[in-house]
Amino acid sequence: MSLFGDGLEAAVQKAFTRPAPKSAPAQMRYLVKQLKGTRAVAQMLRISQRTVERYVKDQIKKPRPDLAARLEREVKARWQPQIRAKARQRAATTGGIVVDTRARLGYTAPIGSTDQDRIRHLTVALPPRYAARLFDAQEQGATEQRLQEIAAEALKEVYFQDGGRRAGSLEEVRFTDIEHLEFDL
Repeated sequence: MSLFGDGLEAAVQKAFTRPAPKSAPAQMRYLVKQLKGTRAVAQMLRISQRTVERYVKDQIKKPRPDLAARLEREVKARWQPQIRAKARQRAATTGGIVVDTRARLGYTAPIGSTDQDRIRHLTVALPPRYAARLFDAQEQGATEQRLQEIAAEALKEVYFQDGGRRAGSLEEVRFTDIEHLEFDL
């Protein structure tokens, strides 16, 4: 997927109240229950229906690495949807989101300022409106570039302009060469 999309998903998954199923048979049973049948699971995972049935009956316990990755991804995408929705809603209305990043940050400003790009390690709490914009863009299928632009705009306002108290003439923030990115609710 993407650095920003995966980061937002990982932040939401921290709100889960119960761990997702770990073993392949348990994951397969969960997916069969969610999709209401083995045929739908087989089509989604690109395996035979008979293979799905054998996982459900514990006749197969250890999947191939590529199947194990697809299985885990699909289970986590469907696990505790109400908890996931509440966590996003809380972040978008009251809590906000914390971004921890190590990246090259610079900005466009009037002549005479030190707008040189440099590697910075920032841990910044973003207001709820930016959490809402990030989650809305992610749900609408925004590109990695669009999510990065929203995050750069948030860092511009919160970190560089300090909520309007300084650097009022700042035009644009460049957020590139991301070495580390993590979100927390």
